[in-house]
Parts: sequence; C-alpha cells; structure tokens
Amino acid sequence: MPELPEVESARLVVERSALRRTIADVDDNDTYECRPHAPGEIRDALVGRQLVDAHRRGKSMWCETSDDGPRLGIHLGMSGRILVSPPTRDDEDGEEDEGGDYQGSGPARGSGTRKPEWYRFTLRFEDGGALRLFDKRRLGRVRLDPDIEALGPDAGEIGRDEFRERVGRGTAPLKARLLDQGTVAGIGNLLADEVLWQSHLSPQRPSGELTTDELDELRRELRKAIRSALRKGGVHTGEVIAHRGTGRHCPRCGTEMTRATVGGRTTWWCPEEQV
Repeated sequence: MPELPEVESARLVVERSALRRTIADVDDNDTYECRPHAPGEIRDALVGRQLVDAHRRGKSMWCETSDDGPRLGIHLGMSGRILVSPPTRDDEDGEEDEGGDYQGSGPARGSGTRKPEWYRFTLRFEDGGALRLFDKRRLGRVRLDPDIEALGPDAGEIGRDEFRERVGRGTAPLKARLLDQGTVAGIGNLLADEVLWQSHLSPQRPSGELTTDELDELRRELRKAIRSALRKGGVHTGEVIAHRGTGRHCPRCGTEMTRATVGGRTTWWCPEEQV
C-alpha cells in the first residue's frame, strides 16, 4: 500500500502541475471509487473551479478548490498513481508528471500495462490537459470533503513530546502502535519494519516499555527514513526491505531474519539486534 512518501510524491505532482488550471469536465462514473457520490455529483461540484492547494496528512491527500468550493479528497488505495498532463499545444507533446505507488523506474512504468478502464477518475482542464487517478486494483477513493479528523499527527511532522505521549503508552506491540493511523498518520508495513530495524527495536515489544531515549531515537529514525524514501523514490528503497524474506539475513550482522504477524501485518526483523 502506498505509504507516506508515496502519497507525498503524488501530492507534489498535483502541487507542481495541476494547480490554478480551470476544470472543464470530470469523469466520476466509477461508482465504487467515488462512493458514496452518485455519477455527476463530483462533476457538478468542481466544473469551473480550480485546485488551489494540495495537502496531505499521513496517507490521506486532499485539494482545496477555488471560490470556497469543496475539498477534493483522493486516496491512492493499494497501488494508485496520480498522472497530470500538461496543457495541449499544437507544436509539442509534453510528458505527464506522475507520482504515487512505486511501479518500477523509467519508461517501463507504464509500458503496455495501463488499460483505459484502470483510470478511475479524471479531471479535464480547459487547457486540454488532465489529472487522472490510475488504480489497477480499484481500491482507491475519491470523495468531496473527506473526514480527516480521526487521523493522528503526520509521521513526518509530529513533535518529540507528542510522539513520546502517543507511541510510548499501553501494552500493544510497538509495530501495532506505529501502524495505528489514529496514533501517528502515515506509517505502513514496510516503513514500520525499516524504522524498527534502524532503531534496533523489536516489533513485538510492548509500547509502554520503551524508555524516553528509545522513543526519541525511534522518532529520529522515522524522520530519517521518510526523508530517505522521498529522496530515493519510495519506502522500497529502505536498507532492510530487500532482506525481508525466507532465508534472508540481517544486512548488519548476518543473522537470519525472523517472521511473524504483528499488528495484523507480516513482519520481519533481526532477532539478534532488535530486542
């Protein structure tokens, strides 16, 4: 599932390429992706307006619209990507700007793999370009005025004291606490495994047992991992991610990695170093 860095890459695409362009039409006919809205409801609310700001908290992204219009919420689901095409010009064909879930690198990302029906939602601009949500697995969501109040603070922005208070409490396994979007928003399965490995902490350790120093180190590693993933192209670039698998070994000490289900998710860690 796209995690904070992947959703941020999609938000940046909207910020770079889709703002202040007047919406001429909207394809909101996918009743599953656009639920609970009926076909045409999102279109009626957005035609003639512009996207004026793009925001994100954790894995949730939304856009403010002009003239006090509704917020447009876009959730990438398991494998969604945002693609924005430039204004149409008779003398040139501009490249699409895209971001979201990692799907390889270079031109091969879309070669022969994108059927028209996998574009679940489209904003068409008066200048001839468009913003499209590509979602092969149809697990994304587009809705007006999304509710984000249940989300905790963003994982990349949460302060030290609030992190200590929210994460370092209770008896839940540490990884389960990190995956709880109401505690801290934006941490998914791979990012949690990477951060816990970097911090030398067991995913099974009760959250309330962590010391203040351990919590501070965990927050530092979380922020570092997010910055690294943004810079390198996604959470799949983490140091331990390629070593999550049967018969694979910790890249620091060589111990065979251990697997279990923690917080409802498949989890890998080094039993020698992560205690």
